Amino acid sequence: MPAATPPAPLLILWNDQNGPYRRALEAAGVADAFRIAEVKRAERPSVEQLAEAEAMMCWGAPPGLLEAMPRLRWIQSMTAGVEHWLGRPDLREGIALACARGTHRVQMPENILGALFHITKPYHQAALDQREARWTRRVSRSLAGTTLGILGLGAIGQELARKAAALEMRVIGTKRGPAPLPHVERVFGPGETEEVLAQSDFVVLLLPSTPETDNLINAARLARMKPTAWLINFGRGGAIVDADLVAALQAGTIAGAVLDVFREEPLPPDHPFWTAPNCVVLPHIGGLHPQRDEAVAALLAENARRFLAGEPLREAVDRALGY
Repeated sequence: MPAATPPAPLLILWNDQNGPYRRALEAAGVADAFRIAEVKRAERPSVEQLAEAEAMMCWGAPPGLLEAMPRLRWIQSMTAGVEHWLGRPDLREGIALACARGTHRVQMPENILGALFHITKPYHQAALDQREARWTRRVSRSLAGTTLGILGLGAIGQELARKAAALEMRVIGTKRGPAPLPHVERVFGPGETEEVLAQSDFVVLLLPSTPETDNLINAARLARMKPTAWLINFGRGGAIVDADLVAALQAGTIAGAVLDVFREEPLPPDHPFWTAPNCVVLPHIGGLHPQRDEAVAALLAENARRFLAGEPLREAVDRALGY
């Protein structure tokens, strides 16, 4: 008697809007190779689903949930940051973790350019003047000829460098492996961060959350920046010592800051960032865009194909590096 065919692996899509993800799996020709279970974010997979699931796409999961998933072999995170996964004691070695790195490659550099224009162009002030029908001539500062320092020259940082170079900005930055990159005048190693801070007119943080990057921007490093320089953080809130940045803004150690990420989100109403001089608070808008689901869905579909074929996953997380 022939052996029974094992059931297709169960893939849990733990997300509210799964249409783009199903369509991507179908377009890639792999949808029929899985049993697909859709679960809303506010709900919890059933005991049976947890017991059978071999793959799961989600934003996160409650503590201890992975212990109830003995067959789980692949997690597709819907975020680029994975510190909330790596800190879990139930993330077994046998579970491959892939992140959504690269899905913000276009939108985040555009938002960072928006921050640069906000700093140097008087449109915000003109909008405030218009409310009072007040005609005030103002002068724009030029970005051309200024130095942009990018701490974290990954996919987003390299795309930002390409766009900044088109604006005639000089671009320098740091990368774990400091090899030459297009549109970047010089790539420094992480140990040379202070040199980037000292040379830059605008410092952009695009760093992952790791023990090495936590509290990286402290009072000593802020003091290395030019008094006319701006700090722009679209990476992780933990890279900055909040109190040190507030003190630097109050003392005029640096000219200002644009912050899109914070240690606690939403930012508490009593946090001093709200009222610190020249501190622009953004509500974590950096990577959001109308096509984000399609970008993450394409990554899911490609990794689903690789999972079935036993191939290495795209954007697999290196647990030793932390990203």
